[in-house]
Amino acid sequence: MPAPVVHPLDASSPVPPFEQLRAQIATRAAAGDLPAGTRLPTVRALAADLGLAANTVAKAYRALETDGVVATEGRRGTFVAASAAGTGADARDAAAAYASAVRRLGLTLPEAVRLVEQTW
Repeated sequence: MPAPVVHPLDASSPVPPFEQLRAQIATRAAAGDLPAGTRLPTVRALAADLGLAANTVAKAYRALETDGVVATEGRRGTFVAASAAGTGADARDAAAAYASAVRRLGLTLPEAVRLVEQTW
């Protein structure tokens, strides 16, 4: 039996369900756990499986599509995009570039973190 495409969410988490779902799919796609071309459940099916409103799942899927993690192909469904197959090295490189840029600008670590949090 194949592994589930989406794992259950943490109902006790202060992180909103749509963000938990978005982060889980993005992280698993980047790690290769959800390879490019993996078909995601329909909005309605996933909402029913997770006990969420369909609009919550739709919001997560829209954010993932905006970020280039998934591609929606009309009635064919929503699939993990080839561009989602980033690596931990990609994230480290981006973090190093950001850290270098904010140090050059004279920002402190708390200021740099605050900017990331505001942008997130």
